[in-house]
Amino acid sequence: MRTAALLLLAIPVAGQSSPPEAQSAAPPGVMSESVSVGYVMIPFTVLGDHGRPLKDLRDAEVDLMVDGQRVRSDMFEKSENAPVSFAILLDGSGSMALAGKMDSARAAIGALIGHRRPGDDFALYVFAASKAIEVVPFTENVAEITNGLAKIDPYGKTAFFDALVTMPERSSLGKNPSRAIILLSDGIDNASSMTRGALASRLQGISVPIYPLGLRDSGVRTDDRKVPREDLSDIGLLNEVATLTGGKLYLGTTPQQIAEAVSHIEDDLRAQYLIGFAPTGKGAVKYRTISLKLTGRARAVHVRAGYLGTEPPQVASRNKNNERKKS
Repeated sequence: MRTAALLLLAIPVAGQSSPPEAQSAAPPGVMSESVSVGYVMIPFTVLGDHGRPLKDLRDAEVDLMVDGQRVRSDMFEKSENAPVSFAILLDGSGSMALAGKMDSARAAIGALIGHRRPGDDFALYVFAASKAIEVVPFTENVAEITNGLAKIDPYGKTAFFDALVTMPERSSLGKNPSRAIILLSDGIDNASSMTRGALASRLQGISVPIYPLGLRDSGVRTDDRKVPREDLSDIGLLNEVATLTGGKLYLGTTPQQIAEAVSHIEDDLRAQYLIGFAPTGKGAVKYRTISLKLTGRARAVHVRAGYLGTEPPQVASRNKNNERKKS
């Protein structure tokens, strides 16, 4: 089983999650992990009332849709409490030195490793004006992560796009089938050779859910009111990263918000499901959108945007139970 995810920092943003039957739009010709995938594995998380993950979902409650048509899946697994490989990608640029953002990032990583469970492993990468640099390779010894983190001083410009696009492949170096890329950043980019549009194209279709934890200024005082300094962070970009990959954006400024964000992310990762299918090999190799249609108790679903490949195996019958009896 393969699952994965990516993290930044925050509190949940109201109205951000897609409804269970929603489909993600995607421009034609986008790129994915491979030119034509041999098998499509789709990690997803389902939220019920009060935003809590549903941990008792059954196969019969899920319809997998590709380009709006039902698809026959041959895999349905639950990864509850499975160990996770966390690839932490930390923004080490000069903007992180403002308003205590780096302190917030360190607090988030501390909370993340504080939630560790047996079998979890962690790696630490840092980026600034160049590509992401491995500071600590995957390890179960969290003291190595803490020591590596203490040596990072913010400097220079931010090649956010160039660094982020390399992380899905690097996350596969972890030992666990369930993987998570943990990104801590304010989302500002001023040094990448890659464009924002190209980044979006590369992220669509990957099998790694990204959980952005967006670090931002606690605010400035205007007319006796403290308001967020959104100009010091690109929240829209972070939200786009989460939406494209099936993750969720969180934002944080205070230690309490950071702790809550990490707790929510942990809950999501320990309640992931995996559904999958093999493309038929028929039709053109093109980008195809993925969505899930769920029963009434589901309030939101986080799922990857799509895949690049041939046609999926479509379901001829509308009666899902009858399909299973015949198979």
